[in-house]
Amino acid sequence: MDVSDLRIALFSGNYNMTVDGANKALNRLVGYLLAQGAAVRVYSPTVADPDFAPTGDLVSVPSMAIPGRPEYRIPLSLSRRVQEDMAQFAPNILHISSPDRVSRQAAAWARSRHMPVACSVHTRFETYFRYYNLSFLEPLVVAWLRRLYRRCDALIAPSESFAQVLREQRMNYDIGIWTRGVERDVFHPGRRDASWRQSWGIADGEPVIAFLGRLVMEKGLDVFADTIDVLQRRGVPHRVVVIGEGPAGEWFESRLPQAKFVGFQGGENLARALASCDMLFNPSVTETFGNVTLEAMACGLPVVAARATGSASIVKHGVTGYLVPPGSISNFADDLELYCRDPGLRTAHGAAALAESATYQWDAINQSVADTYLRLIRQKQRRG
Repeated sequence: MDVSDLRIALFSGNYNMTVDGANKALNRLVGYLLAQGAAVRVYSPTVADPDFAPTGDLVSVPSMAIPGRPEYRIPLSLSRRVQEDMAQFAPNILHISSPDRVSRQAAAWARSRHMPVACSVHTRFETYFRYYNLSFLEPLVVAWLRRLYRRCDALIAPSESFAQVLREQRMNYDIGIWTRGVERDVFHPGRRDASWRQSWGIADGEPVIAFLGRLVMEKGLDVFADTIDVLQRRGVPHRVVVIGEGPAGEWFESRLPQAKFVGFQGGENLARALASCDMLFNPSVTETFGNVTLEAMACGLPVVAARATGSASIVKHGVTGYLVPPGSISNFADDLELYCRDPGLRTAHGAAALAESATYQWDAINQSVADTYLRLIRQKQRRG
């Protein structure tokens, strides 16, 4: 059996509605699998005007808008229509990528047919509640996730640091690694554009700290803003560029009145904006890999990040950037100040970051997922 024999039913909570690192990776995986001759059918909520066209065949599942976050939809049920479509497609493996009700129902459907179930874990859902004064729910969410993840034949994590967290939480003990690659033809230091900086009122010699990501509180916006306050009190020369948009954008702008908010950027425009900055500051602790970190490194930027899942597997402390205890405002400020005041250090760590990013190759990365599928199918066949 090889990749061309695979028939994968993939369930996603957001395959192409709103662009994010997880669904970009899923679409790239599907593209790779199709190119290798596999058959893939994707099941996900859909909207009339998605952020981008889906890769592969997409079947809409019943869903409803999330209150307060209308850009996302909650899958509601594995309807008879969807089940009939699945039966007609006749998959030999199920891949779920979000711990929602429909994914749970799909996993039960697969188990009843002695079909292996793989689950890719893309975010630390349990940590989100910390940012909405609901941290008391975290143990309940962990237990709820464990019930699903233990019923899967294997989990697939985007970084070894996150895989270790999953092991410590006793989610599953068969955990593969599906890291992420970077489009090196898009993200590279040659995208740096002095005229772009000037259009935003930034002089060539001014050190620019970048924030890249969706503007939601769980990305560590409060830590970012508090750290910038410290730099300002210290009189550290710097500018701030915020790349992205989201529901917390107005709050973030009020906290960073001197920052340049350039909005959502994609593709070459994103690469130009990122490469035109001088360092990335990523304080988030909810990332499981950190696509933005890798994209910044590919543009030749050093990274100051929280020592948390994702970044801890990508950033080499003191070589390609600095890893800081989560939430440690003064330590974040110390390391950013080093880069702001020492362009030579910035350049050296940026060059090392660029070299490190070259080791993340998409085809080999996606083949590792296909290998996991094949292994699980063979194991299921041997066990009968």
